[in-house]
Amino acid sequence: MSNAFLVSIHHDLLNRTRSLDFLAPLALRLYLAPVMISAGYNKAVSFDSTVAWFGNQEWGLGLPFPALLAFLATATELLGGMLLLLGLLTRYITLPLMFTMLIAMATVHWQHGWFAIAPSDPATSTALPLAQVGFPGAQASLENSEAVGERLTRAKRILREHGNYPWLTEKGNLVILNNGIEFAATYFIMLLVLFFYGAGRYLSLDYWFARRLSRPV
Repeated sequence: MSNAFLVSIHHDLLNRTRSLDFLAPLALRLYLAPVMISAGYNKAVSFDSTVAWFGNQEWGLGLPFPALLAFLATATELLGGMLLLLGLLTRYITLPLMFTMLIAMATVHWQHGWFAIAPSDPATSTALPLAQVGFPGAQASLENSEAVGERLTRAKRILREHGNYPWLTEKGNLVILNNGIEFAATYFIMLLVLFFYGAGRYLSLDYWFARRLSRPV
């Protein structure tokens, strides 16, 4: 059996999977839609608090025009999430959603580094190989992980001595929330993919509207 024949079979098998290529953008949309809707809904139901957080210089973001910006962020996330779910105007709505993620990274998460949940063991942190090649900020991340580990160990010891530790942890392990850019950056990349590739075939309104408009009258 020649190499050319094997290569031909290989490419043929891969090409056959293209009939299911609509599943990838569908998965991205179904993942992102509830995230965006939930974020927008939480802002909407406590809108006064959201406005205060956007505008306060001491414990908030200190942004100008906080009411306007809070409204725009809330509307973008709510409407954007629903449009992603329907697969309607997908490439257009990803633009304000990506902009919202960039603003969130710059104003809320950037100062906390990459990790959303702080690693507590430098030996298993993904920053370790980066620190070994001198990547900026990686060594500081490892030092932060060591400090996080010390605090978690102390907290667990206190809870074991003075609290019902099995009950406290039966729903999950104790962690320290770092609030870095990890999640916002991941959402941005997923939205970027949808911007370039669209909502996908069959299970999106964009697909059916495009087919309808392309038919001759």
